[in-house]
Amino acid sequence: MARGWLDIVSTVKRALLARDCVLCAGRSGGAFLCAGCAADLPRPDGACPQCAGPSARGERCGACLASPPAFDATIAVWRYEFPVDRLILALKYGQRLALAEGLGEALASRVAALRADALVPMPLARRRLAERGFNQALEIGRHVARRTGIALEPQLAERTRETASQTDLPHDARAANVRGAFACTGDVAGRVLAVVDDVMTTGASLEELARTLKRAGATRVENWVIARTWLH
Repeated sequence: MARGWLDIVSTVKRALLARDCVLCAGRSGGAFLCAGCAADLPRPDGACPQCAGPSARGERCGACLASPPAFDATIAVWRYEFPVDRLILALKYGQRLALAEGLGEALASRVAALRADALVPMPLARRRLAERGFNQALEIGRHVARRTGIALEPQLAERTRETASQTDLPHDARAANVRGAFACTGDVAGRVLAVVDDVMTTGASLEELARTLKRAGATRVENWVIARTWLH
């Protein structure tokens, strides 16, 4: 696993410098991915339109029917599996900020037919922002905004308290961990908002942020994410 991680980071570094495919370093005409790698990436086919999780025939899944989430829809470019997970990890923890452009452009292409009044990047806790030096959702959102023409408005929401890392918690503890962790800090009344994030796992953070924005008057909140954990 360690060797595989180092290999893909090395490939990403070479490809970003050469402007070749970030996965195989082959010729891509300056594109983020070559045609072969783009076709091979795991897509969330048959996804639930509300949570983007697995669903029979692409209809609303049983979980969303039984307990509808605060968000209205979720759009994911890929499933959170190899090698998509390595690209996102290279951005978040490998300081490969150049990856945000390619990931953002992929998301922009996925949502090209959709409209929203504003893009809201998932807020990052101050301590984590200080440690990392950047918010990956904001960096991805910049490129989505540039490609779609939708305004990026990070000032609309903030994280009001530090929370434990969601990845360190069991799934059934994540909702409680982020409860009350966000505040709406701008005028969202009557607006359709798209929350931009890198990965959706259980959706607990996205659910809490959508609930916060709707309480402040947003009429519709969608999740626009790079990858969705594919839980059966």
